[in-house]
Amino acid sequence: MSRFEHIKLGNIRPKGWIKDQLMIQANGFSGHLEEEWEDVGPRNGWIGGDGESWERGPYYLDGLLPLAYLLEDQVLIGKAQKWIEWTLKSQKADGSFGPDTIVTVNTDVNKKVDWWHFMIMLKVLVQYEEVTGDPRVEPFISNFLDYVLKHIEASPLEGWAMTRGAELLMIIGWMIDRRPSRDLENLKDIIIKQTTDWTGLLADFPYTRKVSEFHWETHVVNVAMGIKTPGIIDRLEGNTQPKGVYYEAIRKGIDSIMTHHGQAHGMFSGDEWLSGTSPSQGVELCAVVEYMYTMEQLISIYGDGMFGDILEKVAFNALPAPISCDWTSHQYNQQVNQIICNRATRNWSNREDANMFGLEPNFGCCTANMHQGWPKLVTGSWFVSEDSLMVGAYIPCEFETYIKDNSVKVEVETFYPFRDMIKIFMNLDKKDTLSLKLRIPAWCKEPELMVNGQKLDISLNHGYVTIDREWDLVNEISLKLPMEVNLEKRPNNSGYLTLGPVVYSLPLEEKWVVAQERNMFHDYEVYPGSRWQYGIIRTSPYTVDYGDIPLQPFESNQAPVRIEVQVESINNWNMTGNNAGEPPIVSDRIPGSRKSVYFVPYGGAKLRMTEMPLLD
Repeated sequence: MSRFEHIKLGNIRPKGWIKDQLMIQANGFSGHLEEEWEDVGPRNGWIGGDGESWERGPYYLDGLLPLAYLLEDQVLIGKAQKWIEWTLKSQKADGSFGPDTIVTVNTDVNKKVDWWHFMIMLKVLVQYEEVTGDPRVEPFISNFLDYVLKHIEASPLEGWAMTRGAELLMIIGWMIDRRPSRDLENLKDIIIKQTTDWTGLLADFPYTRKVSEFHWETHVVNVAMGIKTPGIIDRLEGNTQPKGVYYEAIRKGIDSIMTHHGQAHGMFSGDEWLSGTSPSQGVELCAVVEYMYTMEQLISIYGDGMFGDILEKVAFNALPAPISCDWTSHQYNQQVNQIICNRATRNWSNREDANMFGLEPNFGCCTANMHQGWPKLVTGSWFVSEDSLMVGAYIPCEFETYIKDNSVKVEVETFYPFRDMIKIFMNLDKKDTLSLKLRIPAWCKEPELMVNGQKLDISLNHGYVTIDREWDLVNEISLKLPMEVNLEKRPNNSGYLTLGPVVYSLPLEEKWVVAQERNMFHDYEVYPGSRWQYGIIRTSPYTVDYGDIPLQPFESNQAPVRIEVQVESINNWNMTGNNAGEPPIVSDRIPGSRKSVYFVPYGGAKLRMTEMPLLD
């Protein structure tokens, strides 16, 4: 299989509901954070100030920059540009760059020498060069990598940088593609040796129980980022096939982590460290966006649909769930069964406000890092090689690329994942033969594919159907992915409902109470106004109700899809430690309480019951 790269930022444009999400994001946190939050305000060290100068500025820019260019928003582009200009002008003669000192509230950072924050800013600069072609970027990064090579053995990776070394390896690979040299190969080998051995860890993952103390290898964000490390090394060694030691380590690792820590929304738990399978344990928002980015990288490396299936489940469930519908507040931790969001002691390592909605609940890393989720889903939705196009995620968009010197223009029209039809219009400057690889999700049992009015048989290889043919100048591809309600089994005789890639939850009545008021971004506690102790009647039929698709489909009171479900009240299910307790194995059912209720997309219900006892 030839090597795939994502469609370049600037060549792909969002449309439809995904563009609406980007607009909502820009009108909320992403477009106004600098005015409201000091950590990325005028005092930030990455624009010359005396304030926070470690990861928060680069994190913020890693989402702001692609968002700005995807929306072609000149105001946001201008905001991003001042960070870029300061950074490019900060480089010294020895190749180093950035703030002179590290200012951070993190107590686990070596403030004399740390490499992690540079890795994030380098990712930003690569995106900036991609969209603008600024000739300053390539020599800037080259000079910094020379600096790293001179100092990395005396000041090796440690802590966050050691577990996240793959982020630097990607930059080294980017430079090797442009300026191959023996020094870069040597640096690559050094960084591989200094980075946590994720290949060995994932091949036989040892952490199978809830972790309750600081541990680099079980920190949920480190795990979400580390899973791509074997794949990055594999690509640097020239392999692009879904096989071999590195690929198998990733596959085994994901299976093991999801077995012991997996949750309904597609993520693994981590209310700071891996926390088991309980639906009341949380998962950090930083881990969500980083796991999405990991999957986007693995799709491009291996062309395996498994990674696309994970990406869309996380993106359509775990990403919108902890963010308010107007993007003006967020949670640090979300819960699968979330019956109350308030300041309270819970069975996790984070602070008492970790599941509140607000500006900076628990800790500010997510406030800075959350912005990359939707924009990078857009840039990770399609990939191109020398003779092929490959889809990563089905979202409405359009782009232009070149394959064998032939201009290829693609437009995707779809309301997926809220509808099952995807239409792809592909126009070429001249008739040509190329491969089109379309991902068929594992949950879809009877997909239907047509090209220019002709129905095609579907034969899958690693979750993809490949269409090899000579294409006309104008082509229309129709892909239907019929969705059926599925009852997914969970521990203790419980389960949850899915329809396609979307998880569905019973929404609770929400009472939002302002805990701290600010100019724009307030803190809230959210209290339930309705009962939550129900079980699902597993033998009852499900009725799917399709409605209009609104501007914000991830809002429970205007859900574009609802599932009518028969439930029954349970008497012996109580709160435990300010959470919904574990679903009872044997339910004490309340006679005469059976009724029909509507489940809505998980991401839109901020108070919800998702994983529930199954009743006969």
